[in-house]
Amino acid sequence: MVKKAVTLLVAFVLCAVATASAQERKDLQIFRDISDSVHRYSQFSIFDGIEASVTDGHVVLDGWVTMPFKRDDIDRRVRTVAGVLSVDNRLQVLPVSQFDDELRFRIARAIYGNSAFWNYAAMANPPIHIVVNGGRVTLQGVVQSNVERQLARSLATGFGSFEVKNQLKTDDEVQAELEKIGTSAAGSAARLSRTP
Repeated sequence: MVKKAVTLLVAFVLCAVATASAQERKDLQIFRDISDSVHRYSQFSIFDGIEASVTDGHVVLDGWVTMPFKRDDIDRRVRTVAGVLSVDNRLQVLPVSQFDDELRFRIARAIYGNSAFWNYAAMANPPIHIVVNGGRVTLQGVVQSNVERQLARSLATGFGSFEVKNQLKTDDEVQAELEKIGTSAAGSAARLSRTP
């Protein structure tokens, strides 16, 4: 199915563990509101990677940000989302490293400078995140196809990193995970991203 380009920068995890389907829908809506709030945060960049889980209104934030103030700002934003009862902020700050900074920028130029990703580069919130920690690279976010996923990984290699993990998802995989969460009474986990 052809969709508009994905606007999500970061990949999230939603754990909707509830006994009633009404609670699952509520947790899914809270998760979507958290996603919207984080994406509207002007300091959230392609070099940050955040996951969130929501269970009965209790939120767990996990992942990495490039600056300490981002961790605190995102925590405050999430706490203001309607339906959030508590927030367990496990966000970590990436260490300061000139090597990591150079890797981030070189990989970002390689990916977003490739003609296959120009449509993403033109977005206010490009969907591919490049999280670099100690020379180890993790690609997160959503792309339209498996070909794009593989191309992004290929473009991210060869810059002297110790490792490149490809955690990119396709639009179809995200939709399937959302449908699974929406129909599961026992709860499930899924990494999901927002589409326009």
